Amino acid sequence: MQDPGKRIKELRKTLHYHNKKYYVDAQPEISDFEYDQLMHELIKLEKEHPEYDDPVSPSKRVGRDINQEFEQVKHRSPMLSLDNTYSKEELQAFLQRVHKGLGQDPEYVCELKYDGVSISLTYEKAVLTRAVTRGDGYQGDDVTDNVRTIHSVPLKIQGENIPELFEIRGEIYMPRPVFDELNTQREKEGKEPFANPRNAAAGSLKMQKSAEMAKRKLDCFLYSMVAGDTPAKTHYNSLKLAKMWGFRVPENMKLANNHNDIFDFVDYWDENRKKLPYDIDGIVLKVNDFSMQEELGMTAKSPRWAIAYKFKAEQLVTRLESVNYQVGRTGAITPVANLKPVYLAGTTVKRASLHNADQIKLLDLYVGDDVYVEKGGEIIPKVVGVANRNENTKPIEFISKCPACGTELVRKEGEAKHFCPNENGCPPQISGKIKHFISRKAMDIDSIGEETVDLFIREGLIRNVADLFELKAEDILKLDRFREKSAKNIIDGIQEAKEVPYPRVVYAMGIRYVGETTAKVLSKAFPDIYKLAAASKEKIASFDEIGGTIAQSVVDYFNLPSNQEIVERLVEHGLQLKAEPSDTQITNKLNGAKIVISGSFENHSRDELKALIEKHGGKSVQSVSSKTDYLLAGENIGPAKLEKAKKHNISIISENEFRKMID
Repeated sequence: MQDPGKRIKELRKTLHYHNKKYYVDAQPEISDFEYDQLMHELIKLEKEHPEYDDPVSPSKRVGRDINQEFEQVKHRSPMLSLDNTYSKEELQAFLQRVHKGLGQDPEYVCELKYDGVSISLTYEKAVLTRAVTRGDGYQGDDVTDNVRTIHSVPLKIQGENIPELFEIRGEIYMPRPVFDELNTQREKEGKEPFANPRNAAAGSLKMQKSAEMAKRKLDCFLYSMVAGDTPAKTHYNSLKLAKMWGFRVPENMKLANNHNDIFDFVDYWDENRKKLPYDIDGIVLKVNDFSMQEELGMTAKSPRWAIAYKFKAEQLVTRLESVNYQVGRTGAITPVANLKPVYLAGTTVKRASLHNADQIKLLDLYVGDDVYVEKGGEIIPKVVGVANRNENTKPIEFISKCPACGTELVRKEGEAKHFCPNENGCPPQISGKIKHFISRKAMDIDSIGEETVDLFIREGLIRNVADLFELKAEDILKLDRFREKSAKNIIDGIQEAKEVPYPRVVYAMGIRYVGETTAKVLSKAFPDIYKLAAASKEKIASFDEIGGTIAQSVVDYFNLPSNQEIVERLVEHGLQLKAEPSDTQITNKLNGAKIVISGSFENHSRDELKALIEKHGGKSVQSVSSKTDYLLAGENIGPAKLEKAKKHNISIISENEFRKMID
């Protein structure tokens, strides 16, 4: 009888080989039946001999039938989203910006923009060790168990020049035939069908049992390696290497050396995208050379060396039957069109945002018009024009009072939106602020749902976010449908939120215009909430990425006595309203100096130099401006940055001079 350990090893090697031939090379050598027989034999032997367990065994593709928690994991480098453009004029403007930034036209890589879920895969010693969703760009959910069930994601890779540790990023998607089959089955079972393949893929990836996720037959393209992780000098060559190692890289890529090649690629796929077995919603354009990518740098939200061109959305005509008005958590009033239902881009559309009074006036909309409707980014429905004016139509008259509380609306000069100023007495604003506060990217109190918030408000248990921390289990138990366990979970979830770090608490407060990125900037600039609350508009606006509008909004928020009271109560309840002592800064020798890094260096990588700048009290910035203090210049420095530094009389220092400044 053959040694079971030896047979298990043989089966794993054989199945790894056939996985690559089928899912990566698209050249299967055996039938599905033969493959299944080998897999069944392996699973049987592994159950009988658990001492041979291996996290990268092909049997892990079937997943586990155990509920799992999704741990939050920080990305090694941020997963930034791309800037979007919807017109060729804007695409041309991007090309001109790149030319200006580099002083030349680079080579580009044209790729398809897959409509799926972004994923980052980490490999250590050629083995998949972690799969993490994009999340907020800085941290995401660890979905490794689920991703292991996707056959086109290699559990182990082989080849030459494989780095000890690296990340490769891509898109998980659901093929159209699989999506259609899944929805047919759901309808038979009386379940709500998924709206589109992207939603189906996102929902599948977060399933609690990986064995169930395995049945969803998701697929994956890997299309990006972090520059420092690969021996290749260009994006295109890094993907050629990745394919040799066993990754499924995009099959429709093109190198473009001029603008005509780029626009030909755009036009071809705009015309032919429906022929693909998966959804795309545009193309992605990337500067090919990694050193040029570094030269162009990043903004706070996206790289300057890449852009996504979105295809024009599908349009249909339907009747505008009425308009009602929604009140957001900041008091913003949004008019919503109620439409005669129409099937558009995979879903039935009944409502669409009209944005604001100016948009209604611009489109010259009347109730009763036949209107053009499309989905922005093929997701959010919007009215884009009048197709036909029917008889007995009525012009839309924008409301003057809040539909929820009757307060007279205000509209500040230069703003498009009308607002209800009654922020502490308007029910949708009260509810919206609390729902934002408990949301995942804010305080992440997942034991309380939105319906529970509305119930607690109706029953008088809470009126603002500080009230959450004074809830008692006995008060919750007096309400219908709550038992001891659910009440305890709510109280425990609220107590756990006291450990949420300061930047997320600032974001959770719901200050108008303060998103996640701005909250991080503010919390770094003002290391406790009292310093932020006392800061002047001018002081706040002096920090990078903070404009006058945001600064005024922050000042207005903390000037309200009701908000001052809430902050005091949150401090008393022990929330993290101070920055944690940072171990990154060891001296203040650079005294806040803004330093741009450009070129390649003999003794340090660019990331190491950035870390050194921060450790010694400086700030690493991406682009040269009149506010820049130093240009840290290496070999092959970008000519545009050098020219701009000379224009602004900025000090240009070498790597050795920089070391002398901090040593």
